[in-house]
Amino acid sequence: MSGVSILILTLNEETNLSECIDSCAWSDDIVVFDSISTDRTQEVARARGARVIERRFDNYAAQRNAALTSVAYVHPWVLMVDADERVPEDLAAEMQSRVAAADPGMVMFRMRRMDFFLSRWLKRSSGYPTWFGRLVRVGYVRVEREVNEEFVPDGAVGRLTAHLHHYPFNKGIAFWYERHNRYSSMEALEKIRSRDERISLSGLFASDPSVRRRTLKQIGYRMPLRPLMMFLYFYVVRLGILDGRAGCYFSLMRAAYELSACLPRRSSRHRRNRGRQAARPARFGPPADAPHP
Repeated sequence: MSGVSILILTLNEETNLSECIDSCAWSDDIVVFDSISTDRTQEVARARGARVIERRFDNYAAQRNAALTSVAYVHPWVLMVDADERVPEDLAAEMQSRVAAADPGMVMFRMRRMDFFLSRWLKRSSGYPTWFGRLVRVGYVRVEREVNEEFVPDGAVGRLTAHLHHYPFNKGIAFWYERHNRYSSMEALEKIRSRDERISLSGLFASDPSVRRRTLKQIGYRMPLRPLMMFLYFYVVRLGILDGRAGCYFSLMRAAYELSACLPRRSSRHRRNRGRQAARPARFGPPADAPHP
């Protein structure tokens, strides 16, 4: 027995899913929570012995929460993994060991992720290390935020030393842009919601990495020239230049993503201002359609 069930969220992931499931073959309980795919995703999942459950997608947090609350898992611990991620042997062994020895108050383990692009690990330009809460005890963790989700535990949290492997470009550069266009629209809405929130700088020094990350995002949302600043941050400050050509390209793509997230908000604000100006009555002179004296 592995002691850990696997949860994979999918939508048209036939390209990625087989390798993802194969990397999780050490678990005897793999669940593919599918957003009603139109390709061979479900066929691939069943061929590899995974259970398939359907739910129409609304947002990422709601989808993960539904998967954590509506599915009966074999084990009390669940690893949430995306189809373009792989679980290496050292991470699998560490997770099984840690959950077997975990006390009842431990409800979540965070882990880092290695992002690969052009056959290279983006050690610097990806913002590494970022800690993700992916291994959770069922019933004690909820997910918040519609995109770039945050995992909120009701209990103690530990950290793993091994890494999850991430291959975000397996389906090509065009797909990466298409997916991040959807993310940017959600990010734009988050910016609008958070623009009036008070920033607590103490969050930068919080022990919880999700709090630090949220505070950095709140500050970033208010930065002028955000796309340029993000490129300089990842490529210069974080030494993405040392990641070679892959680091340069990835930093530029991150800047493009930030630009696409900024433009919808600015366009919406411009339309509102223009509407208010059009509705405002003229202060001087007769109406435009008044007869000449």
